[in-house]
Parts: sequence; C-alpha cells; structure tokens
Amino acid sequence: MSIVSTIADAGSRALDGLGQLAAVVTGGDLRLGVTGLRRSGKTVFVTSLVNNLLAAGLRPGDAGHLAQLNARGRILASRLDPQPDGAVPRFDYERHLADLAAEPPRWPDPTRAVSEIRVSLRFAPSGWMRRRVQDQATLNLDIVDYPGEWLMDLPLLREDFDAWSRKTLELSRRPPRAALAAPWLEMLAATDPRAPYEEATARRLAEAYTAYLHACRSSAVGLSLLQPGRFLEPGEMAGAPVLTFCPLPPGTSPPGSLAAQMEARFEGYKEKVVRQFFREHFARLDRQIVLVDVLGALNAGAEGLEDLERSLATTLEAFNHGRPTWLSWLGGARIDKVLFAATKADHVAAAEHANLKSLTESFLAGPLNALRFSGAAVECKAIASVKCTESVTAEHEGRPLPCVKGIPEGRDRPTVLFPGAVPPDRSWIGPAEQGRFRFEPFRPPPGVGRDGRGLPTIRLDQALDFLIGDRLE
Repeated sequence: MSIVSTIADAGSRALDGLGQLAAVVTGGDLRLGVTGLRRSGKTVFVTSLVNNLLAAGLRPGDAGHLAQLNARGRILASRLDPQPDGAVPRFDYERHLADLAAEPPRWPDPTRAVSEIRVSLRFAPSGWMRRRVQDQATLNLDIVDYPGEWLMDLPLLREDFDAWSRKTLELSRRPPRAALAAPWLEMLAATDPRAPYEEATARRLAEAYTAYLHACRSSAVGLSLLQPGRFLEPGEMAGAPVLTFCPLPPGTSPPGSLAAQMEARFEGYKEKVVRQFFREHFARLDRQIVLVDVLGALNAGAEGLEDLERSLATTLEAFNHGRPTWLSWLGGARIDKVLFAATKADHVAAAEHANLKSLTESFLAGPLNALRFSGAAVECKAIASVKCTESVTAEHEGRPLPCVKGIPEGRDRPTVLFPGAVPPDRSWIGPAEQGRFRFEPFRPPPGVGRDGRGLPTIRLDQALDFLIGDRLE
C-alpha cells in the first residue's frame, strides 16, 4: 500500500473512532456486524431481529418474544428508517418475511450481495444522567448482511501471494480436499508458471480452481475455508479479470510470466475488492454477533468441525476488538462486545442446549480467550432465529427420550424425531465419529409470526440484551 493510502486510511480510522466515542456518549447510532459463514443463518437472523424489534415497538407494554431485552418496557416505539449509506442496497426485509409467512412457508434465499438496514428504537432512558437530559431517546441500529463467502477473504489482507499459495496448496492435498482438487492440481502440474503469460491459460486454471472451491462447498463435509470468496459469490464482479488467478507453486516470477500476472491480480484483488469491502462495511463496527452452524459441522464430523474452527479463528483476527477509550479512537472504531451464537438450537431438544453452548465454547476456546484479552466483552449462547420445533418427550423401550416435533425438510407433516445427543466438548469428537451425527433441518412452521408479537425464537432476546441493552439505558 502507498504512503498516501496509509495516511488516508489512518485519517479515516481516526474519524471512525471519534464517531464511535461520540455515539457512546449521545446514544445515537450503533453499527451491528452480523458475522457468519455460509449456512450459518445470517439472512434469517437479520429478518427475525428486525421483525421482533418492530413488534416490540408496535405493542408497548408487551415484551413479546424479547422478554429479557424489553422486560421493563424500555422500547416505546420502533420503525424502519433510511440507512445512512444510500449507495448500499437495502436488506430486503419485507421479501424475506413474506417467504417465511408464505403458504407453504419457505426459508429466504441466501445472501448474494452486501445489504444494510436501519431500525430506529425510541426508548425511555433509565440511566440517571440521561434522564436528567431527556425523557426519551432514539437508538439507530444499523445492521449489515453480506455473503458468508466474502468473510473468508479478510485473512488475505495479511498474506502475500507466495504465502497464500503455499498454504492453499498444502491444504488441497489433504483429505477430504485432495480428491476434490485432483482435476485442478493435474492441470497445474502440466503448466509452467514461469512461461510467458497467456490469458487463455490463466482462465483455464482459474476456472478449474473455482470448480474445486464449489466442490468443497457442496461436499458432504461442507468446507468453510474457501478463498477467494468472490470466486464462489462474485456478485457484480462476475467475469472481471481481477478474479482470474489461482494459487501457484512458490518460486520466481519473471516479468511478463503467468506467475507474475497472477501475483499482480492477487494483489489487485486484495486492494480493490477485499480492503475496500472491509473498510466500507467492517472497519466501523461497534458490536458483533458471530453465527456458528455447529450442528452442521457435527454432521460433517471431525474434519468439518476443524475446518469451521480454522475458518472462524482466521477471520476474527482481521477485526479491531477491544473496549473503546479516549485514546483508542486513533486506531479507529473498536468492537467492544462480541456474541458467539450457535444457531439452529431448535433442531435439538431443549435438554441439549447447554451442551451445544459448551461445545461451541470448547472448539472456539482460542478466539474467545483472544477477544477477552483484547478487552472486549464476550458471551456464547445457543439460539434459534426462528423456532421451528417443540421439545417433547417420547418413550423408547420404557425410557423417556428427549425429542423434537416439527416438519422436517422434504416432508409436509409434523414428525417427532430423536435428533441425537450433542457432545459437551470437542474431546468427544474424533475420526471414528464420522457419520454419527445426523441433525435434521426443519421447515418454518405454518402461520409463523401471525400473532403480531414477532417471529418465535430461542434466546434472541438474551442475545439482543447483551448486544444493545446497555445502549437502551
């Protein structure tokens, strides 16, 4: 990066930091980053969050499904307001809600591009100092949604082309990736990276590498550490030359060679795509919720869980965590609260939720410790953005069995299922456990949210109370 760009970035970070400190004092704006890999449920989470906050404002005195957040009737009114960044598409809340309320109900389509939405909350301050100044106050909550694949690009900012190529090639030769990478690796072995650059060769290699990434994403393991993310979800950049590169064996890069051009495109991708995306959407976050599909990783076995752990640990390092102080504004906005949410808790019986939480804490012990050391407040919860099942007890061979009752995907009638037990920590999961877990996905329940009290959830109120409750005081 040039000196001019470095100085400009430093100035922008300082302004972001000053803006964050001012918001803490005035209570005006709060930027919430909904972070999660593909299939973690970001779109459904944002839809449910907005729906429940709006329902809380429509029914003052009725806490609805946000009992803990709104236990004292803090929210007096709420509404959707124009987002501050008019150049970013608005999160299509109405369409996603219509999908959930359809007959039959269906899950919203996954996110294909970045979007934002603002919910403004009118509340009665409870803090002594703020009550002396005003009887009512407004919190503008800005929420960002984006494809989970793009999150995996953030670690690239700390790597050069050779380091990234070496790591990616090494990973591609291990199971379960080796079989999926074979066609691309064979093509790579037959190519001389030091030969003069030809666009046709670069395109063939990039297409083969992209096909490998798609195979990893759709495999039974459902791998998460897939870079670059725009190769999988290019958005408006489909067909752009900056997406035409792939990892190459480390070595010299003579001017005009295939290796030199691919290295240049990798650096261009970092600067023009990843850094810009991070600067515009992540560098100004105040709070962060990290959605984690632990049950999906368990279905994939030890390899799926390890890949999820590796992916989350590397991406979280890119964020600026810690408690803001009067001097920290020089380094830009800081994320002072982080919630790790194990999603789809309704797919297992309520008795298993404690294990789901402890398992999440177990395999994310490193990132959790690093965040706490930075000064950020950290919590972990098992949640469901939309509750699709009821916990019931069935009898099996004369013994009670904790089950769930809901409509599994592919069926049209409620069914009682025993989803299985969730291990309390990662020490219970090894290669021998492959294929043991089969946590079934469920359809949204018919008539969901029609009572006007918001979409039914599990612990969304606790999650929101941790993330924004202090800003409603």
